[in-house]
Amino acid sequence: MFIHITSVTHEGGYKLRLEFDDGVVRTVDLENELIGPVFEPLRDLAMFRKVTVNRETGTIEWPNGADFAPEFLHELGSSADSTPARKVAETRVPYGTRA
Repeated sequence: MFIHITSVTHEGGYKLRLEFDDGVVRTVDLENELIGPVFEPLRDLAMFRKVTVNRETGTIEWPNGADFAPEFLHELGSSADSTPARKVAETRVPYGTRA
């Protein structure tokens, strides 16, 4: 299943509030992810705040062409209530067992 971002809001610093097309809302802190030539310019907060949603690719991007895979952001983020996101596989109970 492909996940797409439908909305982005800058929440201060390097934090973004992202809404996904599966109804999930995540807050992501990208401060530690801004590594490498395409991401280094985003350390300038004026540039970082220029983030937008590219409707064609379904993810966020910046004017310099930097972007992140929406699946990565979905997993990296925390839910809207600040509870860390958990992988689906970690919450499943194997068939035939009881919790």
